[in-house]
Amino acid sequence: MAKMSQKAEIEEIVGSHKVVVIAKSWCPFCTKVNVAFQSMGVSDLKVVEADHRPDELDFMEAVKEITEKKSVPQVFVGGKFIPGGCDNIMDLREKGELKPLLQEANAIDAEAETPAPPGAYDFDLFVLGGGSGGCAAALEAARDKTKKIAVADFVKPSPQGTTWGVGGTCVNVGCIPKKLMHIAATKKEDIHDLASYGFRQKSDGGVVDVTHDWQEMCKGIQGYIKESLNQGMLDGFEANGIKYYNKYATLKDRHTIQLDDGQGGVETVTANYIMLAAGGRPNHGGYPGADEHCISSDDLFWIKEAPGKTLVVGAAYIALECAGFLNGLGYDTTVMVRSMLLRGFDRECVDKIDLYMQKVGVKFIRGTVPDRFEKGTSKKVKAIWKKGDQEFSDEFDTVLLAIGRTGEGAKLGLENAGVYYSPKTGKVAAPAEATNVPNIYCIGDLVENRPELTPVAKVAGKKVVHRLFQGDQEAMNYRLIATTVFTPLEYGMCGLNEEQCKEKYGDDGYTSYTKEAKPLEWSVVKHRSPDAFFKVLVDNKSTRVVGFHVLGPNAGEITQAVGLAMKVGLTKNQLDDCVGIHPTLAETMTMLSGQKIEGVVCES
Repeated sequence: MAKMSQKAEIEEIVGSHKVVVIAKSWCPFCTKVNVAFQSMGVSDLKVVEADHRPDELDFMEAVKEITEKKSVPQVFVGGKFIPGGCDNIMDLREKGELKPLLQEANAIDAEAETPAPPGAYDFDLFVLGGGSGGCAAALEAARDKTKKIAVADFVKPSPQGTTWGVGGTCVNVGCIPKKLMHIAATKKEDIHDLASYGFRQKSDGGVVDVTHDWQEMCKGIQGYIKESLNQGMLDGFEANGIKYYNKYATLKDRHTIQLDDGQGGVETVTANYIMLAAGGRPNHGGYPGADEHCISSDDLFWIKEAPGKTLVVGAAYIALECAGFLNGLGYDTTVMVRSMLLRGFDRECVDKIDLYMQKVGVKFIRGTVPDRFEKGTSKKVKAIWKKGDQEFSDEFDTVLLAIGRTGEGAKLGLENAGVYYSPKTGKVAAPAEATNVPNIYCIGDLVENRPELTPVAKVAGKKVVHRLFQGDQEAMNYRLIATTVFTPLEYGMCGLNEEQCKEKYGDDGYTSYTKEAKPLEWSVVKHRSPDAFFKVLVDNKSTRVVGFHVLGPNAGEITQAVGLAMKVGLTKNQLDDCVGIHPTLAETMTMLSGQKIEGVVCES
């Protein structure tokens, strides 16, 4: 019965769209087909990424009932299946036979048939959003001095009144201040190791101790952001002839942008191409009292007073990273988590992070969510939660909500331009960075089912520019993107986790090689344990490394190099054959034989 409903769904999708591509997000051939259709000006292009459906296997079985194939991409034009996949589509295009098929289906946008003459619009490219991705795209486009480029960026205050300058989430309330506060916390942790290296206080000979000044730290971080990053971006716009609007931009139609300065001033401009890069904002969860009494990551890095006793609500990387550095800086920190930490990451690695965070002093309230927040008596906020029929409460100086983010799609006037987006997530469906409207593109955190990572947005934006203005046909490749979670025990990863390997290859189709390690800098510190950890996952058939995971200091620096190696097809034999740099933590990954030598501390 389920399969029949899926078959009916597929038939409905094919019947209601001019061009349909059944695809998978990681498939380069699917991306190639999508880009080809985009470059030909196809309108009403519907891309269904099966791997983002919970019923992926059953869905593809239903596809097979219709087309007799389960491979991707599968293409339908005007309701008719076009056999042969990517190779056939490219061949038809090369022979000039694809365009007539699209024209017969009335699938080519009228503007693609009769492009606007030069100068018909105020700008060649207008970017909505001044975050990392939007800025990178604008600066890349501005290399062509014949093009007129503009960026609009306007930050509406958070419920607590926090706002910031150009540069988006990463620069102002994300990666940059987060990493700097993580560094501050690790430096404080390192202080406790000094006694093992012979450092003593002059007075009593005990372990060196220091106090932390939150305001002084924030002054340095905020100064760097404002003076170097915000101003540097504005200087870059000016130097490259990019028009910058500190105004809130919304679409009036597919070529017209309305700009509101927030003080009653409104103007409109036009653009040939529009790039949506407005990202997302934190979700407060709708808990009673949340807006009045709680903060989000949009606020944490700009609060004037030290956070004090803090409750962090959430279990994803933002929650754990913030909890980690707050605890490391010396603040009493508790994390409230509904179910599992870091959903979607390797469970063995996450369990080690969980234990490490507990060991360094982070407390956890598990299996629940907040019920409501009220004004406290002894501290600023009273948090109330329930477990079964029993109600619990505690008071905190700060409550940080890190329970997810919502895309800004509902606030951009997308319906005026006919751009599809999800009202639930606020995100735009943009396979190969293109929306369903041929001249409007979307990148970064605003895109549905794509990694919310700064480098991803920057690369995607640049690739769109190259396609629009340089005739390139290459889109963002979302496979094997390395990343790192900056929890107290840093976690770097690239590729599949072990749960995904089991699902893809079966229990006997892959091998997991693991190894505990103790960085040399921890070796003489008595309270340090061998908490560093490596895991390499190998496809038994190809012997390629399909997953890499590392826990330990500077995990990101290690993972970056491994990500490059995996991109070019790293095998386990090649990893074993690599000569490690001694003595480093990274050399551990070249010694993953899976065998121990009895009586020897180090494994071969």
